[in-house]
Amino acid sequence: MFREPQRVMEAVRGRFGGARVLVVGDLMLDRYLAGDVARISPEAPVPVLRLGSERAVAGGAANVASNLLGLGLDVALAGVRGDDADGAALLGLLDAAGMDRGAVLTDGDRPTTSKTRILGNRQQMLRIDAEATAPLSGAVADKLAAAVLARLDDADVLLLSDYAKGVLTGALCQRLIAAAAARGVPVLVDPKGRDFSRYRGATLLTPNRAELALATGADAADLDALLAWAERLRGELGLVEVVVTLGELGMVLVDATGKTRVPAVAREVFDVSGAGDTVIATIAAGRAAGLEAVDTAHLANLAAGVVVGHHGTAAISSDALAAAISGEAALEQAAKIRDLPAMRAQVAAWRAAGERVVFTNGCFDLLHVGHVTYLEQARRHGQRLVVGLNTDRSVRALKGTGRPVISEQDRARVLAALAAVDGVVLFDADTPMALIQALRPEVLVKGADYREDEVVGAAEVKAWGGQVVLVPLVAERSTSAIVGRMYPGGR
Repeated sequence: MFREPQRVMEAVRGRFGGARVLVVGDLMLDRYLAGDVARISPEAPVPVLRLGSERAVAGGAANVASNLLGLGLDVALAGVRGDDADGAALLGLLDAAGMDRGAVLTDGDRPTTSKTRILGNRQQMLRIDAEATAPLSGAVADKLAAAVLARLDDADVLLLSDYAKGVLTGALCQRLIAAAAARGVPVLVDPKGRDFSRYRGATLLTPNRAELALATGADAADLDALLAWAERLRGELGLVEVVVTLGELGMVLVDATGKTRVPAVAREVFDVSGAGDTVIATIAAGRAAGLEAVDTAHLANLAAGVVVGHHGTAAISSDALAAAISGEAALEQAAKIRDLPAMRAQVAAWRAAGERVVFTNGCFDLLHVGHVTYLEQARRHGQRLVVGLNTDRSVRALKGTGRPVISEQDRARVLAALAAVDGVVLFDADTPMALIQALRPEVLVKGADYREDEVVGAAEVKAWGGQVVLVPLVAERSTSAIVGRMYPGGR
């Protein structure tokens, strides 16, 4: 759950304010040859692919830039391509996307990095790589650095996308990081290789599990050891944050406050190609928009979950990300509705985190402005608000035949959609006493139409050191009055 959900959604829908990100790194062309396999070749024991389609997309650092464009940011791309057909095809894709590629240089001494994937019946059968991984020559590296530095003053974020293809040497990384620091521009790095010292002084690194294990020598299967290394690297390299991506396990944000786990949303995964590009692009967008670090990591997790649901390298879009946020919000709202054992466990977790739990109860039939105002005021007396909700049977016992108008499951779902409400638990008894005794809230809230000695559970809450609060009600707002206007003859 986002800590500031409204701010996150506003950033996404506002396309992150159109901030400018300067992306530097290894450029690639990702090509896909797809078709059907129905027989084995008579010439050799290999499958025969009947070619059905071909497509090419920008990959590597260019895919990071494509993700940023899809999120609505202003992007400048810097890197090197070969003087060949693949390089020309890559430039065509960048131009078609409307990307600023003025700092994409041509190096006739190396090929354009390309990855050609052969897919049969939607399964990858083979990948063919064409590349040169030697460091750039001194002359080309100097020309690239000059092109990047010329654009750095206009950048809100500098993003280094390292695929270990020779562009981001240690010398170039340190030169760019120092220049960005002098201008107050944050530097985000998607790292590669064994030597992370080349990224010293950057703001943030986003290694995956395998990359962190390679750089530290830790066992990739030992997550605790890996995260301890992430903390150590943060200090040794002078980083502000390290975000360790863990695939289906989500990610872990390591910063000055410690380690924060950000779980992934379960999705059907077709292809993880480019998911890391989407993660760092979304983190860059969130940072540029001033979002809180944990919310930014959560947003990146959602974005990665969207792109892995596509076949092949894919870029996120602001519309797709907004839809993912809405979908997750619906799941999170439904998850607020718990039975009593689950609610007790949740309340215990909140309390262990030092959060003050507020409890109130009611029928909340035909939710209206009086209810919403009441719940918002109740929530202000703590960090978490739990609502005990009368079942349909208990509402009829209180209100008579014809009530409730709205069923208990619908009433619970509407309450759960309110930002002020953190938990909803149904109760079938005539009073919520059993709930109050089980949850032991720090604050018990009722409307000011009650006296304290009339509030069920007031004495018990005060006995364990809690507080009873009577909240003023909104005048002339009640479900009974609404029902009376709807059914003048009674119901």
